[in-house]
Amino acid sequence: MQASEKLTAQKNLFSGVFVLTLSTISVKIIGLIYKIPMLAYLGSEGMGYFNSAYEIYALFCVISTAGLPVALSVLISGAIARGEAHAVKRIYRAAVVIFLLLGITGSGIMLFFARWFCRLIQSDNAYFAILSIAPTVFLICVSSGLRGYFQGYQRMLPTAISQLIEALGKLAFGLLLARYALDQGYETPIVAAYAGIGLTLGTLLSVFYLLIEKRRFQGKALHNASRTQPGYKSVWRATLRLAVPMTLGASLVSLTKLIDMTMILRRLQAIGYSEVLANRAYGSYTTLALSVFGLLPTLLNSVALPLIPSLSGAIAANDLQKQSQMVRLSYRLTAIFAIPASIGIAAFATPVLNLLFAHDAEAVQIAGPLLSYLGVSVFLSCMIAATNSVLHAYQIVNRPILAMAIGATVKIVSAYFLIGNASIGLLGAPISTFLCNLTVVLLNLYFSSKICEIPDLFSLLMRPMIASSISVGIGFLGYRYFAVQMSATAPLTLLVLGVIAILYFVLACLTQTIRAEDILVMPMGGGLCKFLKRIHLIRNNVS
Repeated sequence: MQASEKLTAQKNLFSGVFVLTLSTISVKIIGLIYKIPMLAYLGSEGMGYFNSAYEIYALFCVISTAGLPVALSVLISGAIARGEAHAVKRIYRAAVVIFLLLGITGSGIMLFFARWFCRLIQSDNAYFAILSIAPTVFLICVSSGLRGYFQGYQRMLPTAISQLIEALGKLAFGLLLARYALDQGYETPIVAAYAGIGLTLGTLLSVFYLLIEKRRFQGKALHNASRTQPGYKSVWRATLRLAVPMTLGASLVSLTKLIDMTMILRRLQAIGYSEVLANRAYGSYTTLALSVFGLLPTLLNSVALPLIPSLSGAIAANDLQKQSQMVRLSYRLTAIFAIPASIGIAAFATPVLNLLFAHDAEAVQIAGPLLSYLGVSVFLSCMIAATNSVLHAYQIVNRPILAMAIGATVKIVSAYFLIGNASIGLLGAPISTFLCNLTVVLLNLYFSSKICEIPDLFSLLMRPMIASSISVGIGFLGYRYFAVQMSATAPLTLLVLGVIAILYFVLACLTQTIRAEDILVMPMGGGLCKFLKRIHLIRNNVS
């Protein structure tokens, strides 16, 4: 691949990465803003009920949508790469039928089996929250189908905007309805249910936007209707052949979260916690620790998502050089962002939680040590997304299922014994997450080595590891010193985190972790690259 072609391919991926990353950062910030007052409204106990309902919804949402949008984008991008744009309309229409059926089924199961779920997790008070969130499964199916359509054209902006609309709607409606329920004097489980209605309304707004955008885009994406169209049955077979294994693999990821919920609530009660205390501990873990922990893996999905149609196109065109370049780029970007985040979260867990949730000192005290343990799993979670994307782009969809099944088994067994040990208790949840993620990453890398060239991971990981360790280490020592001298305040935490980010960027440039070619494809990258060369942070000639 020539230098100009390589830069073009990298720029195409980066444009999608940048749009989705910007959107995802905004969505996660909105999510944290949402949880801060919601925690004040509901308390740890009420957030336990809400999060219990949400995790059940998330499992059905994954079952309904995880594989289908990806399969749809792969089929559409492959058809376009082969010059068969006329087939896109038939592919989309066939997929919509599957989306609608799954959405109706998922929402129906949540509605009619809500009591059974409450008995399963031993939390009867989560019943109304489950009912309030159930319609969202159908709505998210519709929006996911539309997002998969746009992603097949490598148009990431509609997905990004719809995510923002959904998050803002959840924030506005959720807080307004929860405040209304509190003013009416409703009990905590009912207030949690009103917050769940906000999620449903936010998703509905997102669907409206995507439908309007789809109608506008159809005028630009003209397909030759006179060409022979593929049959619906053949499209359904191709879609399900890709989607079902992907869905099973993704369902296992969501299942591990459901295992966390069920295992935590049951095993804590087995070692003497009451239902209220168990929900309070679970609410602190999920609302505080898991919210911060899940930030980076979600952001790094912004790298994995544009990779699938880009890599699928290279595979369809049999461009081996581009395939190798895209795989290496995905893993390298994952390391650049995920390694410093992993080390930083492990070191600054309690200060970060105090920064966000200072009004609930008890919840921070519970969640701080848990987030420190979760920090070491951040990089592994990001690598799961990256390695899954590579395997899915090659249409190797059974191996990720096997990896996740083995990882989930490791999590179930380890969580059962660790959480049920009174001397370990809730710390068993993040420890079992680490063991699960490590197992999945190692298996995925092994499977990937059988179908494509795996880059030298030692060279990819070592440089960001060195830059991260030095920058976080200096920041941590500085934080400890000034915390003793002037107390640990929010401004001090923000200042130290900012210094760490700048120091990491400088060290990453000096060690060639971040290269000139990476900066050039960013917005205003040309001017920034010239400035960094002038001050000798990056080299003029970078391989």
